[in-house]
Amino acid sequence: MILVLLTVTFMWGFQIYFMEQNYIHSNITEVEEELAPILEELAETDLAQNEQMISYLTSTAQGKVMIVGKDGELIAFYSYNYPINLEENQTDIQVWERIAASEDYQAILSGTSYTRKTREGMRICSYEIGIPVTYNGEVAYVILYRSFTELYAVLNMNRQLLIVLSILLLLAASLLAAFLAKKFTKPLLIIKKSVDQLAKGDLESSPGLIRTDEIGQLADSVETLRIALQRVDVLRKEVIANVSHELRSPLSLIGGYAEMVRDITWKQPKKRTENLNLIISEANRMSEMVQDIMDYSQIQSGYLQLNMGTYDLYEIVETEALRFEAIALKNHLKLQITHSSQEYPIQADALKLSQVIRNLLNNAVNHTQDGGIIKISVEQMADGYKVSVINPGEPIPEEDQALIWERYQRSQHQGARRQGTGIGLSIVSSILDAHGMSYGVDCNHGLICFWFLWHIS
Repeated sequence: MILVLLTVTFMWGFQIYFMEQNYIHSNITEVEEELAPILEELAETDLAQNEQMISYLTSTAQGKVMIVGKDGELIAFYSYNYPINLEENQTDIQVWERIAASEDYQAILSGTSYTRKTREGMRICSYEIGIPVTYNGEVAYVILYRSFTELYAVLNMNRQLLIVLSILLLLAASLLAAFLAKKFTKPLLIIKKSVDQLAKGDLESSPGLIRTDEIGQLADSVETLRIALQRVDVLRKEVIANVSHELRSPLSLIGGYAEMVRDITWKQPKKRTENLNLIISEANRMSEMVQDIMDYSQIQSGYLQLNMGTYDLYEIVETEALRFEAIALKNHLKLQITHSSQEYPIQADALKLSQVIRNLLNNAVNHTQDGGIIKISVEQMADGYKVSVINPGEPIPEEDQALIWERYQRSQHQGARRQGTGIGLSIVSSILDAHGMSYGVDCNHGLICFWFLWHIS
C-alpha cells in the first residue's frame, strides 16, 4: 500500500509540477525561438505587402495575430492564418478587449516591444508578444497571442485518466494487501501459536503447515524443534529414572550392610571388613555418579576451564588403565594396552583427559560380556596421536551413533552391567570439543571402537 501511495503521489507530482509546466514553457520557448530569426526582417518589411510573413507569424503563434496602427486602432485580426471579422466573433472580441486594456499594450504604442503572460492562479492562461512593424508604409505594431486553453483541456483529460488510474491502483493494492495478509500472516500466527504452546510445555503442538517457501521452512524448523524438545523431555525422564535406580541400589546396599555390621558381624573381623569394604565401594560408586552429574552440569553451564600443560599422552592413558585393571578383573574381563616406544607430547588438561579415558573404559566394561578383552591402543597417525578403546559387542546402528554423544542418552545395546548415569559419553564429547580434538565410534567385525585424535599443530 505504501508503495502504491508513493507511486500515485509521484504520478500526480510529475503530471502537475513537471508535465504541465514543461508543456507551457516549451510552447513559449518554441514561439520565441521561431520568432528570433525574423525580428530584423520584420523591421525592414512592410507586412501589408508580404502575406507570407503574416502566414509565418500566425503559424509561429499557433493562435492569433493582431496588427495595430500607431494610434492603437486594430487594423487586422488573424486566427490560425485566417482573417477574422470581430463583429461576428464575440470570443475574439473579448480577447482583443483584454489585450487593449492591459498596461503592456499601452507600452507598445510608444514603440517598445513587450511580452506578457496572463495567469489564473498557478496556471499560465495565455502568452503575448508585441513587436513594432511597418504596415502600408506607416508605423504599426504586431501582437502574437497564444492561448493555452486547448492544451489545458488535454491536460485535464489526462488528469481524469490519472484519477481513474489512481483509484484502480489503490483498489488493486488493497485487494493484493488483503490477499497477502491472509496468505502470510495467517500461517505466521499459526506458527506463533504453536511456539507459544511449546513454551507452555505442550510438546504435541505442531504448525502442520506444508509449504515450499520461507514460511514453510520456518514451520519445518519449529517442527524440528518440537521433535528435539520431545526427545530432550524423554531423555530427561530417562536420566531421572536411571539416576534414581542407580542411586537406590548402592543406598540400599549401604544401608543393609551397615545394619549387618551393627547387628551381626561387628564382632567378626573378617566379615566386618568385607561388609565395610562393600559399603565403601558402593559409596565410592555413588560418589562417582554424583560427580559425573556435577561435572556435566558445570560443562553445560559454560564453567569448564582447562588447565593446560605439556604431558605425555601415553602416561595419562596408562595411569587410567592401571587403575581400571581391578574393575576389569572384578567383572571377569581382560585389559590390554598397546603402544609404540616413542613419546606422545601433547598440550592438554591432564585431569580432564583422564576423565575422558575413565569414562570410555567404564563404557567398555558396561558393554562387554564376561570373558571379553578390552583393548587400549595409543598410536601415531599422519596428523596426530590417536587413542582407541576397543571392546567386543554388537554394532551400534548408524542412526544411534550420533545420539550416543548426547546428554542423558544411553545406548540400547547394553551388556549385562548397568553402571553410571548415562551421561559419560556426553562428558567425553564436551571435554574433547573443548580441547579441539576429533572423536568418533567405529563398528567393524564384532568390535566397537571409541577413539579420539589429538592433532599435531
